[in-house]
Amino acid sequence: MRVIVFASQKGGSGKTTLSGHIAVEAGRAGAGPVALIDTDPQGSLAKWWNVRQDPQPAFIQSVFSNLFQDLDRARDEGFKLVVIDTPPAVTRAISEVVNFADLVVAPTRPSPHDLRAVGPTVDIAQARNKQLVFVVNGATPKARITSEAAIALSQHGTVAPTVIHHRVDYAAAMIDGRTVMEIDPYCKSAQEISELWQYLDRRLKRAEGGYKAPEEASAAAVAAQNRVFGRRAAQ
Repeated sequence: MRVIVFASQKGGSGKTTLSGHIAVEAGRAGAGPVALIDTDPQGSLAKWWNVRQDPQPAFIQSVFSNLFQDLDRARDEGFKLVVIDTPPAVTRAISEVVNFADLVVAPTRPSPHDLRAVGPTVDIAQARNKQLVFVVNGATPKARITSEAAIALSQHGTVAPTVIHHRVDYAAAMIDGRTVMEIDPYCKSAQEISELWQYLDRRLKRAEGGYKAPEEASAAAVAAQNRVFGRRAAQ
């Protein structure tokens, strides 16, 4: 089992939107069964999942103190990938979440404030010896600041080659628990998510440590696809 943690000190970076989209795309690409965990007290990812008609990816209700046990449970039930959303902060608890990651993804908007805020996320990933990938998110097409942001981020770590551009279809899809791929699989936004997942998948396959998938019977994997951890009531 592999674990992706979306982390960023800056609020509004797009962690929740990308967490949901990457989890769905991973399942569509055959990397599942996939489960989501929302550790943000605001519960935005949980609320999105609660209004989804499709129960996949599964949702695991968890808290920081139980994360280790819940990840063990997910692995034992046959999940192949867990995507974790975190709150916009840098705390000891988030540092512990990163400790479980095979890959840390830091969505970053191309603005001076966002670029200045990446330091603590870099420090946490380095302290835990974790792979860190920046994703330039919410970019304006053809804007010079987008390429400048990628260059600036490359001084701190690896930058995903796919840029996620600002489009209203991302927000529109999230309103009723869907993703852009489920609304229009041929749109530009869906293509971006597909390309980003393919890149992250390659990075995951090179990762060492974390939760490695045990030898699992195919029946266990099928059972996991049909099992959904308890829904968290929307606040």
